[in-house]
Amino acid sequence: MLRIYAIVAGGLAIAATAGVFLYTQFAGEPDKYAQCRSTAIAGGASQIGGPFTLVDETGATVTEAEVIDQPALIYFGYTFCPDVCPLDTARNAEAIDILEGRGLMVKPVFISIDPERDTPEVVDAFTANLHERMLGLTGTPEQVRAASRAYRTFYQKQEPAAGEEDYYLVDHSTMSYLVFPEEGFVEVFQRALRPDDLADRIQCFLEAR
Repeated sequence: MLRIYAIVAGGLAIAATAGVFLYTQFAGEPDKYAQCRSTAIAGGASQIGGPFTLVDETGATVTEAEVIDQPALIYFGYTFCPDVCPLDTARNAEAIDILEGRGLMVKPVFISIDPERDTPEVVDAFTANLHERMLGLTGTPEQVRAASRAYRTFYQKQEPAAGEEDYYLVDHSTMSYLVFPEEGFVEVFQRALRPDDLADRIQCFLEAR
């Protein structure tokens, strides 16, 4: 059974706070998103996000500036994932549609943590089935590792059984990340949220920009 890691690597703790805002993004400065937050991040929001270089569904190399050209909801997973990734990305896609119905545009982004199998073509087929605007990204093992480290995500390939080398699973963290152009990382969301709840929380951040 796939083990789900709802943790962030590198000792970065993310804890639910039942709507209580426990930190400011920059010490000494008021946080314009305080009323929207439901998580606390040890070390502050600046600990998450940053530059990355990946490969999109067409095979083109892209940077974070090209990917995050509008508010985006980012999820790290893999296309061979038997249950968690399809459920999480489908939830994200539904939340995106809810927001679009309210006149608010957010880009859904899927970043593969399985570059060995997830070619641009495979990722394209996966995202096309989920949402017409979902951007799928993959890359070399080094590129994927760097992006994962930037967002403090965790993933680890399981050892496959003999004769089933192509059917391995990957343990991974299951958070979704809201990022804004120029500002970068804004908030992280746990997988337990329903689509409507996720849409409501994202809307709060969008309206507070």
